[in-house]
Amino acid sequence: MVRMGAHSHGHDQPGHSHDHNHDHAHPALRPAVLGWAMAATLGLVVAEVFGGILGRSVALLNDAVHNLSDVPAIGISYLAMRYAQRPADSEKTYGYHRAGTLAAYTNSSVLVLLSLWLGYEAIERFRSPVTVVESWMIWTSLAALAVNGGITLALVRGRGDLNLRSILIHNFGDALSNIAIIAGAVVIHVTGAHWIDPLLGLAIGLLVLWSSIGILRESSHILLEGRPRELRLEEVARAILTIEGVQEVHDVHLWSLGGGHHALSLHARIPDMHLDECEHLLASIKRKASQDFGIEHTTVQLERAGLPAVSGYVMPEPAKK
Repeated sequence: MVRMGAHSHGHDQPGHSHDHNHDHAHPALRPAVLGWAMAATLGLVVAEVFGGILGRSVALLNDAVHNLSDVPAIGISYLAMRYAQRPADSEKTYGYHRAGTLAAYTNSSVLVLLSLWLGYEAIERFRSPVTVVESWMIWTSLAALAVNGGITLALVRGRGDLNLRSILIHNFGDALSNIAIIAGAVVIHVTGAHWIDPLLGLAIGLLVLWSSIGILRESSHILLEGRPRELRLEEVARAILTIEGVQEVHDVHLWSLGGGHHALSLHARIPDMHLDECEHLLASIKRKASQDFGIEHTTVQLERAGLPAVSGYVMPEPAKK
């Protein structure tokens, strides 16, 4: 009877280059970019507050608050990028990849509450209309558009990371809201319809709510050990079953460590064989998981074929060999 366990991080797989930087999963973006983005956003908030007060625009003030929420969000994401680069240790044995996911969850939770408040403020302005100064709305929003557009372009390279994508989506939404405010100011100037200003404020709040809920769902899915969206359990299990000697797989678990790093654990039933043959079979399983599915951390427990089926989540039927 052969019964043994094996764990791999994919460091010894033939034909597969792997290092601790995980360049294939992490964005080629320096944390310093987020530092500059945070400074630029702070300057933008000050400009929009003055522009909103002088222009009597609730849309500009709401957008200032919206941008103000970017400051701690970018700060948390900056720290998360620093933490994610730290190697695994005795306390965090998988490393700190989920620091960015936790930052995204925190950011989106705050933004959901903020969007509800922005919507309430806009509705109150509907009840008590205020005459706005269109010129302040236009020039302030043009400056804001330049800042938010620049930050969005700088973060495009990091869109594959959930943490950075939360900042990217937020700033892209900011840029769209700036365009909307400019267009709204022009319409107000032409028509005198001042109700457009709170309407824009309400739309900005809904935009923040929509984008934040999506990030909140995705980040909570990772924190709750959910299956990576791009992987399917049955596909992984059937691929393992194609390996010579593997007769059945069960107790298959897939989860994400954050930042595009995935882990797999499974039980594989095999016929009696020598230990060196087991080592070759384990290497084949690890190589299959890495090359076909990009899974870096693979844990395999080998069991003798023919044992009673008292397992948890049984995967596809044993291969006919």
